[in-house]
Amino acid sequence: MNRLKDATSPYLLQHAGNPVDWWEWGEDALAEARRRDVPVLLSVGYAACHWCHVMAHESFEDGATASLMNELFVNIKVDREERPDIDAVYMEATQAMTGQGGWPMTVFMTPDGEPFYCGTYFPREHFQALLRAVHKAWTEQRDDVERQGRHVVEALASKDGAGLVGGFAPDGDVLIVAARSMADDYDAARGGFGGAPKFPPSMVLEFLLRHHVRTRDDQALAMAGNTLEAMARGGMYDQLGGGFARYSVDASWVVPHFEKMLYDNALLARVYAHWWRITGSPFARRIALETCDWMLHDLRTAEGGFASALDADSEGEEGRYYVWTPAQLEEVLGAEDAAFAVELFDVTGTFEHGTSVLQLLHDPDDRARYERIRAALLAARELRIPPARDDKVVASWNGLAVAALAECGALFARPDLVRAAEETAGLLVNVHLRDGRLTRTSRDGVAGANAGVLDDYGNVAEGLLALHGVTGDPTHLRLAGELLETVLEHFSDGQDGFYDTSDDAERLFQRPKDPTDNASPSGQFAAAGALLSYAALSGSMWAREAAGGALAPAKVLVERGAARFAGWGLAVAEANLAGPLEIGILGEADDPRTHELHRTALMATSPGAVVSIGVPGTRDIPLLDGRPLVDGVPTAYVCQGFVCRLPVTSTAALSRELQE
Repeated sequence: MNRLKDATSPYLLQHAGNPVDWWEWGEDALAEARRRDVPVLLSVGYAACHWCHVMAHESFEDGATASLMNELFVNIKVDREERPDIDAVYMEATQAMTGQGGWPMTVFMTPDGEPFYCGTYFPREHFQALLRAVHKAWTEQRDDVERQGRHVVEALASKDGAGLVGGFAPDGDVLIVAARSMADDYDAARGGFGGAPKFPPSMVLEFLLRHHVRTRDDQALAMAGNTLEAMARGGMYDQLGGGFARYSVDASWVVPHFEKMLYDNALLARVYAHWWRITGSPFARRIALETCDWMLHDLRTAEGGFASALDADSEGEEGRYYVWTPAQLEEVLGAEDAAFAVELFDVTGTFEHGTSVLQLLHDPDDRARYERIRAALLAARELRIPPARDDKVVASWNGLAVAALAECGALFARPDLVRAAEETAGLLVNVHLRDGRLTRTSRDGVAGANAGVLDDYGNVAEGLLALHGVTGDPTHLRLAGELLETVLEHFSDGQDGFYDTSDDAERLFQRPKDPTDNASPSGQFAAAGALLSYAALSGSMWAREAAGGALAPAKVLVERGAARFAGWGLAVAEANLAGPLEIGILGEADDPRTHELHRTALMATSPGAVVSIGVPGTRDIPLLDGRPLVDGVPTAYVCQGFVCRLPVTSTAALSRELQE
């Protein structure tokens, strides 16, 4: 056992038995490198990463390779999901040096943390040669190596936001340009944007749906809808158990990279629910609910949170848990139903060794037969050895899950989903939140040691605000406001934007600051969305102004032809232009008319619309404070900037107000 045996990260624990003398990140490891006068080898990955497993098996479990590493370097292993700040600054260095990035990330750096050589996955023989070459350069050309490290640090420091600071939030013209630029990159034949590999463009799809509602741009709705349908019919979606894989390796959504991440599924469940809210599509409803049910079934933890991910591999092979051959189908279903399933799920050897990923290219005519076959295959699959689960709870991604479950539960009359959202919010508040500050991760109900970063604050606040709209609990609104006050106090860059780490966080060679979206909303755009919603619910001018300033990079990214990297910022900008709409519902909790008005409010498609509900005389929800009932019956107020239209008391009248 090495020093990782006491780690809380499942990824680090995967390496606890390596012959490599691993250290966790910290000053002790860097001090040891100074004492030994050797470089640091930093290896960054995550538990569900396929190529991380490959490099571990080839190199880190190999005695000869480990001996070289131990002799020549101090070796540090980092879970990128626990320490996104470390991952961000060294990934920027890796991309600057190599033109690409990925995991595992392999960085050679000085004992002061300055990177001088970077890469990703290396096969064992190449890696061994690289270890010797770096050692030779360190011992024989030390000045050049250290100069290279300083040069990298200085070059990255000079970028600091790459000009994506200051300016103004996107206006309507910019959003039209953004939608057109996405149309230029749209794959009309297969859905999605660009070519292979294809990742689920959740934030872009949310923007396109909102843009359609505000502008009646039918092309935006078609791009979003076609992409959503193509993803959910392809192999990237688990046709038996629900839930989306990380991405498709091809352009047609057929063969996935099989790991399943919480953040993808939380974002997608919400987008499918919003697509349903606009179109009424039964398909959209089914996928939203199946995705929520998958999260509850496969990622729910005993403490009420959600685990980070399921691995891509099982039994030493990527995807083995999910793929089928015709013979396997026949073994489970019998010849007649197997023939039906082969055609229905397109079992034609789409994956390796004659196996297939299941697709559902069209809905079956015989729905009952389909459901029976699906249930039988799912039961048979659950007898296989499942992929490993990374069971750490990440605050940011659980915030996304709270928002998705709350909204899907309310829209689809699933109170169990709302209860799950409340339980997750309770875990975040009771375990992750201490003295107003968030902890990034927990495991088994115990908070980790790493401070929350900007996207933790933005996404947890977003989840609490969505949950407030569904339950009316003023505590959620208050806590969201406190988190956002912390964002302004500790993350501000002084130019209307935000750093990704707080001003009192551990100092790395650079303070990370990246407003562009990645697999989930950037911290800056997540904060902007939560700030805007909070302003709409509370009347807070500081939150409104901060939201507008934080959206400025989205405008710059559109002008640079990079609108796809600002999807969430553009979605929030749509809400900014739409008001956003504020809907207050007042009525007794046991009055069915109150619930009918509330449901009508939640069906509002106006971009970023916010909802509050409370009993008459509510004082601790600003949107409802001082609003009387009309004729003593449940009443709805539709407002913008706390300026309200005449109150209404019927769902028909409220629907007309919302449509106008």
